[in-house]
Formats: sequence, structure tokens, C-alpha cells
Amino acid sequence: MRALRFERFGGPEVLCVGEAADPVAGEGMAVVAVKAASINPSDVMAVSGRLEGVTLPRIPGRDFAGVVTEGPDDWVGAEVWGTGGDIGSSLDGSHAERIALPVGALARKPTTLDFAEAATVGVNFVVGWLGAIETAELAAGETIAVFGVSGGVGTAVAQIAHAIGAQRIVGVSPHAPAAGTPAAGTPAAEVIDEFVPFDVHTDVPAEIRRITGGRGVDVVYDAVGGVTTPSAVASLAHRGRLVVISAIDTPTAEIDLRDFYHRELRMLGADSRKLDATASAELLERITPHFRRGQFRPLPIAQTFDLDHGPDAYRAVAEKKMRGRIVIQP
Repeated sequence: MRALRFERFGGPEVLCVGEAADPVAGEGMAVVAVKAASINPSDVMAVSGRLEGVTLPRIPGRDFAGVVTEGPDDWVGAEVWGTGGDIGSSLDGSHAERIALPVGALARKPTTLDFAEAATVGVNFVVGWLGAIETAELAAGETIAVFGVSGGVGTAVAQIAHAIGAQRIVGVSPHAPAAGTPAAGTPAAEVIDEFVPFDVHTDVPAEIRRITGGRGVDVVYDAVGGVTTPSAVASLAHRGRLVVISAIDTPTAEIDLRDFYHRELRMLGADSRKLDATASAELLERITPHFRRGQFRPLPIAQTFDLDHGPDAYRAVAEKKMRGRIVIQP
């Protein structure tokens, strides 16, 4: 089969397209013909060597959607989607014509999504659900601020919060969803109640307190982290929960510990890479009904590339040239 591969760490220039061994459906395994696979920032990090646990040589790519060609009879021919912290790291990934996976990693794709749309869901909705629902335990009637709402994870979290009945959803980002990522009319723009720009001119915690009548929010989902952490902590209500999934610009943050414990706050970490392909499939099964009912919508696609132009696709993600998701269609 043809695949995108790298044998040393570096920028998109280390990627090459060529022949790779056909995956085999051994005991407990299945083979999926990849119809579409998005590129996440973490895929770029894996190629660069900035992601822990990546072994060489490797085919990159975490998210995928495709058709099962080999495996148990009840799965052959099924349209599936998936993701996993081990895919493209310790296992060969989805930026290839085919991928081998444990049978337990198979999850049936909602018929409401085409392959390209389904390929944008994996990492973003898995870490969104993991952080908001399973880690922070966001409940109906609570308030949430989503830092990085214009990005892929932020878009997913805004939809998740809306679906479970959050009372108020505040989006925080340098770019409003109506003007940045995602583009106008997409899910995050439709479900957030208020938007607060994260810039040098705005006191974000003060704006959030104003919006919430001086109280602050029950949950902050910080999809940025690092540079945003002090503002995120200051935006919380008494006994509020902060979920952190990333650290941009700096891996450290300074907070007032006396204020932290007097307000009985909680800071929680959520890491989708701790979920392998099988655990991710189980979580996708919980998310699937929301897509079938139209409560969740996929992320906007900026451009699709064929496999031969895979390095160009990676370059577009690395250089942040495009608004929206980049998808490879092998």
C-alpha cells in the first residue's frame, strides 16, 4: 500500500510518500481502508519529535474514517471512524491507504456524516468530552467558559456544553467564531451565548464576571493553557473547576495559592493520548447518538489533499495557513 512515512523527526520535509507493507488482520485485529483522515496539531508534533512515545519509523495520523476490509464477518464492509493516543505513535497511523487496528477499536460511523466530515471528529470531540463531561463533570444548568473556542477542541466543547444543557456558554479566543476558526454559521458560533476576545485590551476575568453577574463560571475548559491559565483561574466561581489540556507559549503559570484554596477551586488535567484506540472507540460510541440526532456537527473543512500531497497538507497545518480542518483522502 501507499503511505505517508517518516524515519527521522523534523518538519514536514521529513515526510515521504511511498510503498509500505500491507497491514494484516491477525488474531483480534481488523484492517480498515482509509477513506479520509484529518491532520491534528498533535500529528505535526509527533512528526517533529515533540510528542512523547513516538517510535521510528512511523506512519503518522490519529483520526480516520473508512471501511473495514478484513476482520470478523460482522464488521467486514462496515463504515467506521476512530482515533487513539497510540495511533500514529506506537502504532502506524491513518495517513495511509489502510490501517490495522484491534477489533475493539472499531466504532460504526454515523450515517449522517460523510467520510471527510467523520475524519474531523476524533481527537477534538474525544478530548472535549473527556475534559468537559468525564473530568470536570459539567452538568445541566451550570456555566462554562471555553478558552480557545475558535479552535477544533473549543468548537467541540461548546457543542457538548450546549447539548447537556449548560445555562450559559462563554467563548474566549483571539478570534470570534463568526470571523475565525470555525467560520461564520458553524457550530460554536451558533451555541455560545457570549464572546470575549482574549487580547491585551480585554480584562477577560472581569468580562466573564460581568456576564455572570459577578459570580464567575462553574467550569473553564482551557484548550490553550499556559498563557491563558491565570485568566482562566480568575474567571472561576467559588468551587469552580478548571480543565487544562494544553500549554501554549509557556509550560508554567503563576497563580495566587491563597486565593486558590480560599475559593476552593480545582484544577484538572485531561489527556486524550492516555486513551488508546479501543478506549477512544468506547467514547465515540457515547458521542455517536448526538451526531445521529444532529445535536453535534462536524468541524468545517478548509481543504482536502490526496496522499501524494500529504507533506503539503502537513505544512499547511504547521504554518496555520488555513482556517478549518485539513483532511487527507488516500
